[in-house]
Amino acid sequence: MSGREIIEHSRLIPKWELTLRKEAKLHNAHSSTSIEGNELTLEQVKALSEKKEITASTKDKHEVTNYLQALDSIPQYAKKKIGPKLFLRIHKTLTKGTLKQEKDCGVFRNKQVFVGKRVFDGTQFKEVVEYMPPDTKEVPGLVEEFLNWLNSNEAEKINPVILAGIVHYEVARIHPFIDGNGRTARLLASLILYKSGFDHRRFFALDDYYDEERSLYYAALKTAGQYKGDITKWLEYFTDGVLHSINKVKETIVKLGFVSKAGGINQIELTPRQVRILEKIKESGKITNKDLRPMLNISRQAILKEVSKLTEAGIIKLMGKGRGAYYVLIK
Repeated sequence: MSGREIIEHSRLIPKWELTLRKEAKLHNAHSSTSIEGNELTLEQVKALSEKKEITASTKDKHEVTNYLQALDSIPQYAKKKIGPKLFLRIHKTLTKGTLKQEKDCGVFRNKQVFVGKRVFDGTQFKEVVEYMPPDTKEVPGLVEEFLNWLNSNEAEKINPVILAGIVHYEVARIHPFIDGNGRTARLLASLILYKSGFDHRRFFALDDYYDEERSLYYAALKTAGQYKGDITKWLEYFTDGVLHSINKVKETIVKLGFVSKAGGINQIELTPRQVRILEKIKESGKITNKDLRPMLNISRQAILKEVSKLTEAGIIKLMGKGRGAYYVLIK
């Protein structure tokens, strides 16, 4: 099976599925803000997500909590058409409390901006323009044209990964906001992957891929300008990133040992006791009835009831006979 098939057909304990989703969310929030200069560590991002106090600038904290909120809102965003109203709402969620002027949150830019970097020419630092976005007065029309296309029958026929890559690129190209364009582009790409069903479990931390080699990320975005508007090189980079994310999730799921045969099996509801049994088997490799009695503090008949559901579901199997019998995970 391919990496994505393994992910789709995996049967995960609900607790572990939530853990994978939470890890992806934390990594995306950390990496997407880090790309743009946010100094919070992954550990600090986790602390913020748990409502703990950390020592950091107010702006950095707002950027991260905003991104976490936007990621949590993806299922709600997916129920709506991605029109101008939702587009601006997403930007406002991502940037509130982080811009010099609050009135710039959730509205198109009112002045020309550029993408640049500071370089030292031997005597002083100076700003070098690397990309000049379209003229300010063109932004509303360009966004309307882009969103109309995104909601067209033509766009529906495009592979969701390619579509997400196009959406990411177009937002970066138009650069419709004073600030927060990169975060908006990356969030919308994640929304497309979720809405299409490609990442409906929200396991992928695609922003990690961008943050690992930022120079490659920015270089890939600039290739369209070098190739007269041809975004093939960018899409190759973007799809490589999706594959990278898929493989990382696949490795985690394989290590957990819950991959069904082709065709898949629906996730079953597990009792807290059954979750403990599986976690213990995962930790030790096997478990016996003798191990289960003190661990669960229940009768032999009650233990049989718990393990029977797991064996009937094809998650564990009994090995050996008599006193030497034990349970293992089915792989």
